[in-house]
This record gives sequence, C-alpha cells and structure tokens, in this order.
Amino acid sequence: MKHLVSFLSLVFLLVLHSAAQEDTSRSERLQRITLRDGSEIIGTVESKDSASIRFRTLSSISMTIPKGEVKEIELLSGEVVGGEYRRLDPNQTRLLFAPNARSLKAGQGYFSAYEIFFPFLAVGVADFMSLSGGISLFPGTSDQLFYLAPKVRALHLKNFDLAAGVLYVNTTGGGNNGAGILYGVGTYGGANEALTVGLGWGFAEGELENKPILLLGGEVRLSSSIKLISENWIASNFDVTTLSLGVRFFGDKVAADIGLVYPAGSKISGFPFIPWLGFAYNFGTRQ
Repeated sequence: MKHLVSFLSLVFLLVLHSAAQEDTSRSERLQRITLRDGSEIIGTVESKDSASIRFRTLSSISMTIPKGEVKEIELLSGEVVGGEYRRLDPNQTRLLFAPNARSLKAGQGYFSAYEIFFPFLAVGVADFMSLSGGISLFPGTSDQLFYLAPKVRALHLKNFDLAAGVLYVNTTGGGNNGAGILYGVGTYGGANEALTVGLGWGFAEGELENKPILLLGGEVRLSSSIKLISENWIASNFDVTTLSLGVRFFGDKVAADIGLVYPAGSKISGFPFIPWLGFAYNFGTRQ
C-alpha cells in the first residue's frame, strides 16, 4: 500500500511538471490524403482546383496530386511534435471511468463499454454540455441497471477546465428512487499530460451525503498511441479508498483501457487487484 501511494505521487508530480512545460507542438489543420493505391500522406492542402491538389507534407515537401488519384481527404485532430505527427487521445474527456473536466464538442460522441457488461453512450449537445447514459447487460436477468450522466463545463481556459455533473443509477424495475453522485471536477494540463481533481457527494433515497469523496486522477502520454492513467477515489473519512493504474492504447477513433483497481482497506484475499477493461469508439468531428 505504501509503495503504491508513493508511485501514484510520483505519477502526479510527473504530470504537473509536464503540463507546466511550454507546448512545443505545432498546431494546424492537418489532413491525411489516401491515394487510390492505398498509400497515405499527412500534411496540409495548400490549394486545389478542378484537376489537382497542391499538398505540403510534414517534411515541407510540396507536391501536386491529380484529383483522380485521390481516394479520400480526412481532417485530422492531431499535432506535430518535432516534425512528427501525433494523434490525439480520442477519449480525452474521461479517465479510466470517471469524467475529467474536458468537454465534448457539439456533434462529438463516443460509445464505450466498461467491464463488458456496462455499455455507455455520450453525445455533445453543445461545446460545453454532454449527455450520456446506458443500461447494463447482465445475462440471465430481466432487471438491469440504467444510468444517466449529464455534464456541463463551467470554465474553459488554455490549460484548465472546470465542470460539474451527476451520475444517476437506478434499476429498470423502478423499485426505489435510485442513487448516484453529484460532482465538480477540474482538469489542469494539456491533451498529453494532465491532473484531475474532483469532489463528489453521494446521494440515495433523496438524501445527499454531507461528506464528499475526493477524486485524484492523472494521465501521462508515453508514446504516440499509449497513455498511463491513474484514477483514485478517497472518502473524506478514509474508510473507503480505491486506487487504480491503467494503460490506454488509442488510434484515431478507438481507445482501449487495461488496468488494475486496488480497493484499499478491503478484506479481499488472494489476488488483491480487480482487473479493469474499457473500450471506446469515438465519432463526430474532432478539431
């Protein structure tokens, strides 16, 4: 336990140091041209007419491509670091499960599944507001869990976002008033390294807890398509503490999380970690 806490502290210090550094990436409207032979070129369209496209690659090589040889032109949301294209994490509004303070843009969304049995759909209805929810898929039972999770971003600065939301859970049988958590969360840092801190108040049967739960989360990019993510929940009385550490593998639209969750203070015997698995497919325009 002591060694795990020390490691998480090191992760958070690394996140704070990295997020405070000057951003050396070049941000522009990058595009990927796919030719009819299947080859791909990343760069910027300089001009085009009815017959050809003038294209500048990341190496600043200008070329003229006949339009008849172009299969597709795709707008990318990544960035250029040291002359190399890096895709952005497509699932950057969440940690392993908990939301951070970043917001989906209007028209963006994702379909995800956590621990196989908990599908989740989220859609940005405005640049500052998203609606999400889902229903569990436990086999062999007609009474499932359904959950709703709206989120509103209240503040957006260059390296800081502040948001609030609620997670509401009930059963399809509707035998009670449900339960959930009302939260506020802030995220400091960029798309590659960030620190997330939040407070949540649980509620059930119409009553709100007066002692909040603290969320500490961090994310650090390790390579072009891999992130290290930590998400930790600490009750104010420290009776319940959940620590986790995971790795996110991502492409342009798909992200997959694999991690381990440690329920500190529990009486779990044997293997002390709970495996975590998450998957997300992202859709909509990302800029």
